[in-house]
Amino acid sequence: MADRSQQIELKLLIEAIYLRYGYDFRGYSAASLKRRVLLALRQLQCEGISELQHKILYDPQMFMELLQYLTIPVSEMFRDPSYYLALREQVVPVLRTYPSLKIWVAGCSTGEEVYSLAILLREEGLLERSILYATDINPRSLEQARQGIFGIDDLQQYTENYQRAGGKRSFSDYYTAAYDSAIMDKSLKDHVTFADHSLATDSVFAETQLISCRNVLIYFNKPLQDRAFGLFHESLCHRGFLGLGSRETVEFSGYANQYEAFDKQERIFRKL
Repeated sequence: MADRSQQIELKLLIEAIYLRYGYDFRGYSAASLKRRVLLALRQLQCEGISELQHKILYDPQMFMELLQYLTIPVSEMFRDPSYYLALREQVVPVLRTYPSLKIWVAGCSTGEEVYSLAILLREEGLLERSILYATDINPRSLEQARQGIFGIDDLQQYTENYQRAGGKRSFSDYYTAAYDSAIMDKSLKDHVTFADHSLATDSVFAETQLISCRNVLIYFNKPLQDRAFGLFHESLCHRGFLGLGSRETVEFSGYANQYEAFDKQERIFRKL
C-alpha cells in the first residue's frame, strides 16, 4: 500500500511540474524518475514526495534544485571513443560532400559532447562550414556548456578518450588550464548555438545532416522515444545520420522502417 501511495505521489509531482513550470517528464521511465526523486528527497531534506511537491510549487529555486536530479547532467568528452572514431572514419567522408553543415546535439547536458564534435570537425576541416545546435532542458547545464569550463581532474580521462577516438593533435591544444579548471578554446564555440529545447514538448527548428542524441532516450518511455525519433526524422535531410548511445536503438521504434543501420555496433543510423 505504501508503494502504491508513493507511485501516486510521484505521478502528482510530475503533473505539478508540468502545470507549474512547463517541463514535461510524464513520458520518462517511471522507475528512473522514482530513483532520481528519492535521491533528491534526501539531498533536499524533504520527508516525502508530497512535501517536495509543495516546496517546488511555491519556490522556483527549489524546482531548479530538483531539476538537477531529474535531468542527470553527467557526461564526458569523447565518451565511447569508438563512436567518435566511426564518425571520423565513416560519417565525415559523407559530410564533406555538403557545402554547409547543420548538426544537432540533442540533450547536450554540460557540453562535453558538443566540444568533442567541434574538435573532431575542426581536425577534419569541417568546423568552419558547420553550425552545431546544442540543446537541453536544463538551463544550468546549458550555461555550463556555454562557459566551456571543466574540472582539471577529468582531463586525463578526456585525453585518453580523445586519443582512442583518432585524435590528430595533442588534446592540450584545445584548452587552457587555470587553477583547478580547464577552459576550452573559445574559437570552438564560434560555430555553436546553445538553446533550450525539450524533446517532450518542442518541435523541429532546422534541417540537419547529423543528429547526435546519446544516452538520453534510455530515460524515456516508448511513446516519448517515438516522439523523439519523429522529431529526428523530420529534422534530418535525406540520407542524414542519427547517432545514439550504446544502449539505444531505433530498430524497435515506430520509425524502424525509416532508417537503416549504418554502423550497428556504434549505434549510427541513416535516414532512408
